[in-house]
Amino acid sequence: MLDTTLTTQLGTYLEYVTRPVELRAATDDSTTGRRMSELLGEIAALSDQLSVVEDPSDDVRRPSFLITNPGEDTGLRFAGVPLGHEFTSLVLALLQVGGHPSTEDPALQQRARELTGPLHFETFFSLSCQNCPTVVQALDLMAVLNPQVTHTAIEGSAFEAEAEERGIRSVPTVFLNGEPFGQGRMSLEKILDKVAPLAPEDRSDTPAIPAEHDVLVIGGGPAGATAAIYTARKGLSTALVAERMGGQVLDTAAIENLPSLTRVEGPTYGQQLETHVREYEVDVLPDHRAVALEPASDDSPLAAVVRLEDGTELAARTVVLATGAHWRQLGVPGEEEYRNKGVTYCPHCDGPLFRGKRVAVIGGGNSGIEAAIDLAGVAAHVDVVEFDTRLRADEVLLHTLGTLGNVNVHVNAATQEVLGDGRGVTGLRVADRESGAESTLPLDGVFVQIGLLPNTGWLKGSVDLTPRGEIVVDESLRTSVEGVYAAGDCTTSRYKQIVVAAGEGAQAALGAFDHLIRTVA
Repeated sequence: MLDTTLTTQLGTYLEYVTRPVELRAATDDSTTGRRMSELLGEIAALSDQLSVVEDPSDDVRRPSFLITNPGEDTGLRFAGVPLGHEFTSLVLALLQVGGHPSTEDPALQQRARELTGPLHFETFFSLSCQNCPTVVQALDLMAVLNPQVTHTAIEGSAFEAEAEERGIRSVPTVFLNGEPFGQGRMSLEKILDKVAPLAPEDRSDTPAIPAEHDVLVIGGGPAGATAAIYTARKGLSTALVAERMGGQVLDTAAIENLPSLTRVEGPTYGQQLETHVREYEVDVLPDHRAVALEPASDDSPLAAVVRLEDGTELAARTVVLATGAHWRQLGVPGEEEYRNKGVTYCPHCDGPLFRGKRVAVIGGGNSGIEAAIDLAGVAAHVDVVEFDTRLRADEVLLHTLGTLGNVNVHVNAATQEVLGDGRGVTGLRVADRESGAESTLPLDGVFVQIGLLPNTGWLKGSVDLTPRGEIVVDESLRTSVEGVYAAGDCTTSRYKQIVVAAGEGAQAALGAFDHLIRTVA
C-alpha cells in the first residue's frame, strides 16, 4: 500500500522508536479490514521494534487497531485505514508510543498528564480533511501521556452506518464519553481548556514578551508571515499575533500555482510558513485573537495599541494588518441551525461523508464548480445553485462539469431556506429570480461556496473599511491610520491569491520599515 518513497521515509522515522510497539489488530473480512491488515504488515516489516498481533476482544470496533506496548493498553486506537492526511497522525502515534518524546509545549503536556478520568474520546475524520490531523494528534498525545485518557480515531467513510446513526455530517467531530464534545479544528490547548479550564490566576496563555515593538503583525497566513519575516530581517523588533498560524491555507486541499512549488498541501504550506517565521527573532503569539485597535495620538511615537481577547495590550510603532478572510455565509433560515448537520463549507473535508447521497453546491464560481466536480465522484447527485444568470467559473472547469451525468445546474436561483428535520438537512428551498416561482430540492447536504469575507469586524471605527468590510489601502498598502499597513485578503486588493498576499506582506513590511526610518527618532 505504501509507495517506495513513503516506505523509505517511514523507515527513517521508525529508527527513533526505542521500545517495543505492538499493533493489536481487530480485523474482519471487509475491504477496509484487508487494507488495514496489509498496511500494518508493511509498517511492522520496517522495524524490529514493531509487531502485529490479533486482538481477540469482542467488544472493539472492527476493523481497528490499537497502538500500544506489550502488556499495556494505551487506549490509542485507529478505526479504518489512516492514510491521506492522517498518515502523519499514525506516524506520530507510533513514535510517541515507541518512546520518542513529543515536541508539544511541555506545560500543555503536563496539563494533559494531570487530567482525571476516565475520559474516552472518539474522533470522526475523513482522509481528505486538512483540519482533522490537528485534533487526532492532540487527542492521541493525551492518550499516550495519561492512562485515564483513551482515544479512538474513526474513518467516517469506513464506518458509514455508525456515522449516519450518530448524525456525523462534518469532520472532525469529537465525542467525549459518548456525548458530543466539539467540531472543527482544535489545538491541544483548546481541548484541554474545554475539558479542564484553568482558573484565571493559573493561566499563562500569553508568553512574556515586550509590551512594545517596532512592528506588530496581526495574522499568520502568507501575508502576515511574510511581513514578519521581512521586518525581522531588517532588524526590527517584531511580534506576530494569529488565531491560526498558517491562516486560511490550512483549509486548502492543495496549492498548485506557487512558483517553484509544483504542488503542496495547504496544511503543509501553513506549517512551513510558521517554521520560517520562527527561524527569526519574532515574538509569536499563536491561538490569540485581536479584538480592538486604538490609534495613538498624533504626538506619540507609536502607531497604535492592539488589545487581545485575553485583555493583553500590545503597542507598536507600526502595525501590519493581515487578518485574511473567512467563508461567506448564505444568511438564510436554517443555515445556522443545520451547520455541521448537513450545511458545510469544506467539500474536501466533508465530501466523503455524503457518499451515495444528494447534495447541493451553492455558488457558480471556481470554488463552487471545483466542489461540484469533486462531489460528483462520491455523491449520488449534485445540484449547483447559482444566484447569477450564468456560471462564472473558468471555461476548463465548466467543460469538465458538462461531462458529468449526475449534476444539475440551476442559474438565476436565489436560496431561500435550508430545510431539515431537526436532525439533519432534508432539502433546499430556492426561488427563480425572474419568475419568483419556488421549488424544493431534496438533499442530504449543502456545500456553501459563495466567496469570502474579510476578518475585519473588530476594526470598525479604527481604520477605513469598504461597505464589504475590506481595509482601504493605497498603492503603498497604507491604511487611513498613520503607521498602520494592511496586506492580503482583508484589503481592497483586487486579487485574492496566496502569491499576491505574500507579495503584499513583503510590500507592507518594507513600507513599515520606510515609515520607521523616516518618522521615528
